[in-house]
Amino acid sequence: MSLTDNSAHTRKFLIATHGDFSAGVKSSLDMIIGAMENVFIIRAYVDENKPLEDEIKAVVNELSDSDELIVFCDIMGGSVTNQVVTNALAPNVHIIAGFNLPLLIEVLLADADTAIEELISESITNAKEQIVYINKLLTAQQQ
Repeated sequence: MSLTDNSAHTRKFLIATHGDFSAGVKSSLDMIIGAMENVFIIRAYVDENKPLEDEIKAVVNELSDSDELIVFCDIMGGSVTNQVVTNALAPNVHIIAGFNLPLLIEVLLADADTAIEELISESITNAKEQIVYINKLLTAQQQ
């Protein structure tokens, strides 16, 4: 898959996780919001013949100067996130660790004209609100 796009400004997305988690997340996204262009995955450590560093660099090398890449990693401080930071940190690359599906959906469906820092900050706040201990919520409602 090539990330190259001739449009003036393109927002691209990379889901990079340990194992097949990214493939499962992509499958869920496709089911919920429909398949989208510019959403790519890295399944780290699944194929020992594909070094993670090479996979990350392949994505970054395809970016144009006007592209924005938002990278979603599974674990803050984990090896995948650390490799993304080491191999992809650039002004047009934005890295989020510890994502959930509501965060992905909000970011992917956002207006491309929304400032990236504002979008990410608001989306993280909203995503945190989606993590709820339902039993406690139900118990509180019954009282």
